[in-house]
Amino acid sequence: RGLISLMGGNKAFTAMLDSVFALPPVFDDSYYGQVIHEIREMQIMNMGNYAHGNQPIQHMTYLYDWSGAPWKTQYWVREVMDRLYSAHPDGYCGDEDNGQMSAWYVFSALGFYPLSPISGEYAVGSPLFRQATLHLPNGKTIPIAAPQNSSTNIYVSQLLLNGQPYHSQFVKHSELIKGAKLEFKMRAEENVPPIPHQ
Repeated sequence: RGLISLMGGNKAFTAMLDSVFALPPVFDDSYYGQVIHEIREMQIMNMGNYAHGNQPIQHMTYLYDWSGAPWKTQYWVREVMDRLYSAHPDGYCGDEDNGQMSAWYVFSALGFYPLSPISGEYAVGSPLFRQATLHLPNGKTIPIAAPQNSSTNIYVSQLLLNGQPYHSQFVKHSELIKGAKLEFKMRAEENVPPIPHQ
């Protein structure tokens, strides 16, 4: 919230995030003395200045949740999963530094991401699967369902936690660790107005 305030509020912050995907892929390779593969991948993928293979930017897609535009998180998370990951020899951008590339994908495919782990909450994204179950060390499970999920139904119209409507873009770790059922209602249209951060 402090960063958003410093940058002029939700609207200005969202516009700045949008600009990352819209700017030409300009880069400075003077530090390396050559174009390294993360730079080349950024150019090839045609996603502006968004360079997913350079891990520090990976959380950026989820920042829209904080600025009141969660549908943009959902759109860009799915774009990254669809365009930058595949089961082919060249289907993995960047370097797998300590598992970060895979961790981003696994969390994002489940529909939530620990953007700020110390906060004790996960930012909601766009699940990739129709059904998944997490088995926790304490014996509890987290069944996740998104039955309408498809390549076009990428937007979350409603999130249910234990069968009840959940009115936040952030799921608390304390709720999940007890064992919880998440159900994502998916659709092809953006869900506006945004769900507030509580």
